[in-house]
Amino acid sequence: MKYHVRNLKLAADGNKRIEWAESKMPVLRFIRRRFSQDKPLKGIRISCCLHVTTETANLLSTLKTGGASVMACGSNPLSTQDDVAACLVRDYGIPVFAMKGESRTEYYRHIAGVMAQHPNILIDDGADLISTAHKTKRVKGIFGGTEETTTGVVRLKSMERDRALLFPIIAVNDSDTKHLFDNRYGTGQSTMDGILRATNILVAGMKVVVVGYGWCGRGVAMRAQGMGGQVVVCEVDPVKALEAQMDGYSVMKADQAARIGDLFITVTGDINVLTKRHFLAMKDGAVMANSGHFDVEIDKAGLAAVTKRRRTIRQFCEEYRLKNGRRIYLLTEGRLVNLSAAEGHPAMVMDMSFANQALASEFLVSKYGRLGRRVHKLPKEIDDEIAFLKLRSMGVKIDKLTAEQKEYLSSWKTGT
Repeated sequence: MKYHVRNLKLAADGNKRIEWAESKMPVLRFIRRRFSQDKPLKGIRISCCLHVTTETANLLSTLKTGGASVMACGSNPLSTQDDVAACLVRDYGIPVFAMKGESRTEYYRHIAGVMAQHPNILIDDGADLISTAHKTKRVKGIFGGTEETTTGVVRLKSMERDRALLFPIIAVNDSDTKHLFDNRYGTGQSTMDGILRATNILVAGMKVVVVGYGWCGRGVAMRAQGMGGQVVVCEVDPVKALEAQMDGYSVMKADQAARIGDLFITVTGDINVLTKRHFLAMKDGAVMANSGHFDVEIDKAGLAAVTKRRRTIRQFCEEYRLKNGRRIYLLTEGRLVNLSAAEGHPAMVMDMSFANQALASEFLVSKYGRLGRRVHKLPKEIDDEIAFLKLRSMGVKIDKLTAEQKEYLSSWKTGT
């Protein structure tokens, strides 16, 4: 297959939405202008497994402008924006293998599609592309990869510990200009956006249970509280639980929260954090949503086992009538609610995330053969450059240290 998208006739709508996103991504525009002159990716084949959204389209365009041959597939079966996929194929000449609602078989067939160009760099979101390359032993010619999200970095660091990693990885998610902003502000806003589109519920006055208090959980809790929700946090990490308590939220075990919650949002990256015993304890009308990368956080098999009848009551919202007579609602099949029911993170925050991806690709090329088979962070100077560019685009100026101040901070000899 040269590409596999829903319908090329959707391209016109996608083109306009990509243009709108680009207008909100000044840092990536700056990088694209430089890439158009320097061509730092000339001759490099890049295969991407990302959420196919308007923001991703602007990243792919930037990589192509830098001289790369680019292909893309979707990193989640429900996150593809079909009009964007069509536009990338028709108007940008970028082969895309992605459709919203694709089956598991199609999902991995699409990954095989982007591997067909024998890539040099893999850009991943969740590590399915990189792990598939390793499992199928199709790593010849690959000299590096990048990873967008927390779940993927965890998987790749596990591969590093097992000495299974066959090429270096740049953990884009670990850049400060990514996780401090994308994970917190992007996930917080887009998760609530997806929940509201799927349900049209009023959050004010609700008990909102946030399971997981990493940077994504922080963002979700903050936005839910800002909308008037009474936020409860469930955690297994004592330090994060203490942070949540001191941030003003109630902290309790999931078993206790299950009995009082109205809306449950999982953001842990782990498996089966809400299970049968939690479902059976929930009150009638409880709503569950997931904003972790994979659809494993809410135990769907366990939910099916305690259900006597289910139906789709509105788009992206399934009603489960439990054997105890209560009704609970699962959004977007337990997949990423922010990308399945809404449009994902706003372009203004993805501007920094995808600036990291573009510069990480350039970094991999510049360091060819000199990086170990490990998970690496981008250098701080690149992180800082992205932050400065973002500030400049916002019209914000900051101070600089004087030579005297730099010397003071770097010396151990100066006392009080």
